[in-house]
Amino acid sequence: MNSLNPMNWQAFKNRLLENPDRVLQFQYGENLFVDTSYHITEIKQAPIVSVDCGGVMNSWTEVIVQLWEPPVGETERAMKVSKALSIINLVEKSLRLNPNATVKIEFGNSKFDTRQMYPGEFHTEGDSFTVNLVPDFTQCKALTRNESCGTTASGASCCK
Repeated sequence: MNSLNPMNWQAFKNRLLENPDRVLQFQYGENLFVDTSYHITEIKQAPIVSVDCGGVMNSWTEVIVQLWEPPVGETERAMKVSKALSIINLVEKSLRLNPNATVKIEFGNSKFDTRQMYPGEFHTEGDSFTVNLVPDFTQCKALTRNESCGTTASGASCCK
């Protein structure tokens, strides 16, 4: 997985369904994990419509899972995948989530600015199921259309 080919909601949910009895952890940096006392505070679905510098309209949908660390860790609390799935099921009773939507995980704490990241690699070890989060980066959509960044297909400058 990379940010040019992000994981969709159905594929992410399927990975969770394969590991219901494991503890769900999120790694946001080298040896940096979301505290096990985290809560899933909301799941958002965001339709995105944009026009790039070449005048081309783009649209996609994102499903954003927001994680929150309470100020004081709850040492007896570690979320199992099954609990996350029950939250997802509760959300999906009210909001039909697009199975093809791009998945992002939103997280921040006092030492890490809040940002949206993609689920990258998944690791299973012992009773843990860890989702490695990878950052997004800005990109020029013209390049993904095999155009030069800063020019349209006709060769006209688009970023002035």
